[in-house]
Amino acid sequence: MNNIFLGIITLAAVVLVVYVVYMILNLKRTIASLERFVETTETSLRPALEELQATLKSVRKITDDVGTLTDDIRYLSGSVRSVGEAVEQVSYAVKSAAQASVGETRGLKAGIKAGIGYFLRNVCARGGTRQ
Repeated sequence: MNNIFLGIITLAAVVLVVYVVYMILNLKRTIASLERFVETTETSLRPALEELQATLKSVRKITDDVGTLTDDIRYLSGSVRSVGEAVEQVSYAVKSAAQASVGETRGLKAGIKAGIGYFLRNVCARGGTRQ
């Protein structure tokens, strides 16, 4: 009976060894297949990654250009604001000069009118002759 149990245990050990060898061979094939898959994936992803890097560089350049453009627009708007303030000051100066000129013209007109009136009264009062 011991021989039968020993035979069964030996047979079980042989079956176990054959199964383990079979599993090792399958595992070897699976690992080889996985390596091929990784190589294929790496080969197909490499151009995509390079293109992605180029796209990211382009995006960085565009954002830098937009930043520069924003600074230029900010500077231009400051310049336009300064020109607007200068135009406003010139407009105020012209308006002030025009008002002063109108006042002086009215004063000159009134002075000439008074002078002519005085001259005519004196000429008419004396009879147009001088004595």
